[in-house]
Amino acid sequence: MAKLSTELEQYFLQEKLLNDIKLLDILKLAGKRVFGFLFVILSLPSALPIPAPGYSIPFGILILILAFQFTLGNRIPWFPKKLLNSSIKLETARTFIKKSQPWLKRIELLTHPRMTYICTSTVARIFIGLIIMLMSISMMIPIPGTNTLPAIGIFTIGFGLQENDGCITLLGLVISSIASVLSASILMVAVWSGSTLIEVIRNYLVI
Repeated sequence: MAKLSTELEQYFLQEKLLNDIKLLDILKLAGKRVFGFLFVILSLPSALPIPAPGYSIPFGILILILAFQFTLGNRIPWFPKKLLNSSIKLETARTFIKKSQPWLKRIELLTHPRMTYICTSTVARIFIGLIIMLMSISMMIPIPGTNTLPAIGIFTIGFGLQENDGCITLLGLVISSIASVLSASILMVAVWSGSTLIEVIRNYLVI
């Protein structure tokens, strides 16, 4: 089986594609390893250290739907027809793939099938699916600092599932745990700051 970086390079960068990339096209490219593949692809724009405005929410929704089905034990994901036909501009997709190639190739040097029970057992799938659902929700929060690290966690977990590497999957779960603490802290600060501002305005009006 070809490496993920090689497959993405061949499909997105070498083939003479004429149209924008649809989710249906990505599903066909994923083949049997569809869940791990899609987790990697859909989290990629938000995980990369480059600006990707406008993708965290729609891709977060797709990841949430995907993770819910993964938790249920589905082998083939289902998406509404409208989502299957949703697309991303070809040049935008190629930009993401070009930027991701060095990162993908570095991770691939470290990955190989090991601790496979983490990727395949029913209990592990439920736990992993729930964590990814939580991270996808964090991706969709429109507050700086709550998007990138959760996306990196999903990306790493997806890569582990894709390569059947339980060690990489565990690393993704650790990153996701850190991301959940960070996101919760940011939200608490945001709520506290908002409450403080409201109190100041209220006191001013009363006076």
